[in-house]
Amino acid sequence: MNRILIQLRSAMYRDGVKRADWYRRKGIFGAIGEQVMIQSFRLPYNAKEIFIGDNVRIASDVIFITHDVVHKMLNNIPELDYTFQEKQGSINIGNNVFIGENTRILYNVTIGNNVIVGAGSVVTKALPDNTVCAGNPCRPIGSFGSFVEKRKNMNRE
Repeated sequence: MNRILIQLRSAMYRDGVKRADWYRRKGIFGAIGEQVMIQSFRLPYNAKEIFIGDNVRIASDVIFITHDVVHKMLNNIPELDYTFQEKQGSINIGNNVFIGENTRILYNVTIGNNVIVGAGSVVTKALPDNTVCAGNPCRPIGSFGSFVEKRKNMNRE
């Protein structure tokens, strides 16, 4: 019930920066740095396992997956004669990160510093510093520095 109330309360903040500030004040996530924007209204199941650095922008409909429940299905197969445990882990997001709309981030993932994650990506493993990443599975497709230079040149035209 508490999770539902938190989600309803956070939806009252239409501004993603104010929403992230509220999450920080209430201690909802493991950590949230300064100048963070969280557009998504979806509250992760185990938000305490998510650590967000400074200057991070998280677009709409980003889903953090901190656990799976496949063990429940496996434990109902008598022939396996084994008790499987839930698999779970943390998500760590560095500083100066943009995560595009509709991205899925799985547990036990670290996103480095100065990283852009393209919309619709599925992040299944660590993303290195100073990269632009996209895809399913998400992988580096360019450098952060090159992206910054291209954006500078766009503004000059």
